[in-house]
Amino acid sequence: MSSLTVSREYSLLLTKVPPKVIRTEKENEAYTEILYDLDQRKKVTPAERDLAKLLTLLIEDFEERRYQLPHSKPLDVLHFLMDEHGLMQKDLVSVFGTPSIVSEVLSGKRELNKEHIKRLSDQFHVSPEVFF
Repeated sequence: MSSLTVSREYSLLLTKVPPKVIRTEKENEAYTEILYDLDQRKKVTPAERDLAKLLTLLIEDFEERRYQLPHSKPLDVLHFLMDEHGLMQKDLVSVFGTPSIVSEVLSGKRELNKEHIKRLSDQFHVSPEVFF
């Protein structure tokens, strides 16, 4: 088994900011504040950069567990994106091919196919996953 080595500076940083799984909003805020302070520095050492990466992972883990977005139906996502971009049905003809297909999709009579999802993803600059 190989041993892991860390620099003395990194070890000292870890004693000042002991990493642990974030379980409360207060802990999340504290780590976020430390990360923000590191981010505001003009120069950071390699050890500080490593600490920032570790804090980022811990914060992301907490926020993914705590703030999961509810799953939405693909059609609801499409309507939301249209509203956000101020688009009307006619604006999606280039995505779906014909006005009748746009109408059928938006009314729920026709489901999105792979090509529609790819085009919508490109049009709205979102992951295709939002339409599944």
